[in-house]
Amino acid sequence: MRAYCKENALQLNECGKLVVATSEEEVEGLEELKRRGDANGVRLEWVDEEEMAKIDPNARTHQKALFSPMTATVDPIEICQCMKKELIEKGVSFQFKTRYKSHDPDHLTTNRSKMQVDYIINCAGLQADRIARRFGFSKDYVIMPFKGLYLKYGEVTQDVRTNIYPVPNLENPFLGVHYTVTADGTIKIGPTATPAFWRENYRGLSRFRPGEFLQVSYYMLRLFLSNSFGFRRLAFSEMKKYNRRHFVNLASGMVKEIDRKGFKKRSKPGIRAQLLHKKTLELVQDFVIQGDDRSLHVLNAVSPAFTCSIAFASHVVDEIESYRRP
Repeated sequence: MRAYCKENALQLNECGKLVVATSEEEVEGLEELKRRGDANGVRLEWVDEEEMAKIDPNARTHQKALFSPMTATVDPIEICQCMKKELIEKGVSFQFKTRYKSHDPDHLTTNRSKMQVDYIINCAGLQADRIARRFGFSKDYVIMPFKGLYLKYGEVTQDVRTNIYPVPNLENPFLGVHYTVTADGTIKIGPTATPAFWRENYRGLSRFRPGEFLQVSYYMLRLFLSNSFGFRRLAFSEMKKYNRRHFVNLASGMVKEIDRKGFKKRSKPGIRAQLLHKKTLELVQDFVIQGDDRSLHVLNAVSPAFTCSIAFASHVVDEIESYRRP
């Protein structure tokens, strides 16, 4: 099917999502997810193995699974390009490859220009905490980068028809390796959540920053020694995912049959800007917004950030209005 953004047709795959269990303990995890979904008005349906087979004959679970019939996949780049076009038509100006340098009460200086500003909204992702500290915020937080990688299935097939997720470990903010059927029907597995050692550690030593390396290493070492939220186990398990065979094996347990050699191509790596509370050494699992009547700072974007971005943007606007209300 296709969705429309004004005159532009956008790909939309209304494939749904299954969350499957591998044991009795994980069935209890499914029940907790159902309770949370019900509390937040999310449509979730219990399905047994027979009912699940009608949704995706290849999916595997222990006794039962949760089905989200409203889940769909889109191409995020298409969506962003469409929104950009509409915003330009409304008079919004975009400046890419633009780096924050400094500010005063009435101006913002970048590497390209100095502009007069009335209000500043900082959504700088990997750099959001740094910029926020220049405004007097984010004193207790620091960004810890984690690298996310996906493996793509070689051909567009019906081997997997719906998104298939494992029961997540609710003690950490990472979802675990899962199947995603993209807007164009491509099957992929991932992501990893491998600790990265500088903020833009996408490939090799590109964009290496010694200061970032030292800061990230310091907090990684503290997490490792304290074993906060079971960090040692998380780190070791994530490092194993660099091994392609191990990576694929993690996903193969959620389906009855899959060509393990079919996952041949890695997607472009992404870096998750995970917020860490410096005093408690906890990975923050909810949005953190700080601001005043001059600026607002979105310090992190937790999963599913793109999915909830429109609703979250409305929340940000409400926050700004509350700060600026006479």
